[in-house]
This record gives sequence, C-alpha cells and structure tokens, in this order.
Amino acid sequence: MNLDIKGLRVLVTAGANGIGLTIADAFLAEGAKVHVCDIDTHALASLKSTHPALTSTLCDVSDRAAVAKLFQETTETLGGLDVLVNNAGIAGPTSKVDEMNPEDWDRCLNICLTGQFNCTRLAIPLLRQSQNASIVNLSSVGGRLGFAMRSPYAAAKWGVIGFTKSLSIELGPDNIRVNAILPGLVAGDRQRRVLEAKAQQRGLSYSDMERIAFSYTSIKEYVTPQQIADQIVFMCSPRGRTISGQAISICGDTQMLG
Repeated sequence: MNLDIKGLRVLVTAGANGIGLTIADAFLAEGAKVHVCDIDTHALASLKSTHPALTSTLCDVSDRAAVAKLFQETTETLGGLDVLVNNAGIAGPTSKVDEMNPEDWDRCLNICLTGQFNCTRLAIPLLRQSQNASIVNLSSVGGRLGFAMRSPYAAAKWGVIGFTKSLSIELGPDNIRVNAILPGLVAGDRQRRVLEAKAQQRGLSYSDMERIAFSYTSIKEYVTPQQIADQIVFMCSPRGRTISGQAISICGDTQMLG
C-alpha cells in the first residue's frame, strides 16, 4: 500500500529508542523526513551510526526552554512540520496515593501531560502551514480504565484524551487532525518494570502478575511497538484525512487493569 507520505516532515518525542524509535523507523520506511528528541544522551549518540537519516535534539519535554530549542532545530532541519507525535512519557510511581511522594506525582504529570502541551503549542503554527497536518498523542489503556496504584499515570493519560478531544475540535477548522493512541500491554522493558513493581507491591511472583494482567484481555499476547507505529503512520497519511478526535485502543481488548 502506497501511503503517499514521501517527504512528510515528522517530529517524534522520546524517539531515540523503544516505541518512539519504532515510530520513527516506520515513517522513514515510507520516505518521510524525521526528527526526534530524547533525554537519553547515549541513545541519541548511537543514532548517528544506526540511523543516519534521523536528525535529533536533546530535550526534556517538561522543560519549556528545551522545547523551544527543539522546535527551532526541528524547523531548521525539516523546513517545517506536518506531523507531531507526542510519544514522551514515563511510567510514574507504583504506590498507594496516601503513601506516594508528591514529587513523583508532579513529575509524572509534567512529562506525560504537560509535556504534550509544551510541544503542541509550538507545533500548531507550523502545522497550520501544512497540507497534511496531524498530531498524535500517546495515551494508554490506562487512560480509559482505572489503574490502582498507578494513579498519576492514569490521571495523566485520561488527561491526554481530554486534551486530544478538545484539540480536534479547536484545530478542525485549520484541517489539523488530532488523535490519541491507547496501547495496552506493550512488549518491552517499561512494561516489564511496571509488572515487576506491581508484583512486589502485592507479594506475587512476576509470572503470577503477568498471568493476572493477561486475564483481563481477550487477546493473550503483548502489543508490539510495530503495531502502534503502523497505526500512527496510516492515520498521518492522506488515507487517514478524516480520522480525528479519536482515542484508538491497541490493547487486545483489555477490559480491566489489575
């Protein structure tokens, strides 16, 4: 399938490894021009040899001065912007609310929610000049289901959906479409660490915690980063031109989070 996005100018936050790098790779494979940012200096340095087509900036999305520099460099490198993928996020603490360090709460929301605001507000003037403009915000299945002992993460990801819905209405007249992706149990180190923390909190083995997690899904397998990337690339192509305001789950039909 030819998605007709050769030359599309794309910015992916937290794009030096993990899901973000898979998203960047998927756009590159279709001929897009991609700039990424990340806080991982080692991962950014390795991109020069493993992904020479990618350009990059060191940036913490919760730092507005750093985000301003990111957009200056993105504009200089890509010559404009067609797609913003707000992928940056952290797992946040695994803790009961009354036992939680308030600073951990603040950091989770600052990165997972306010970081998307920080990037989006600077992207909008650039996207208004595009003929195929999209914003994709990474939420989570935790953004539509309660998530015990992960309240800051869930609160931020619910907020992402509200942000997405509001933006889609606000930016529709500018022909900028805005969608959220809600991954479920995604294969990778972050998911493993989350399950390990929950297992420790409950006094369970990792395998028991994993079994409980999958007991709430219809499809008993991990979501892959490639599946997430494929959905995003399609939505950002001209074939997805009327898809906006959606919170699209890629989660194996997760019905509950334990």
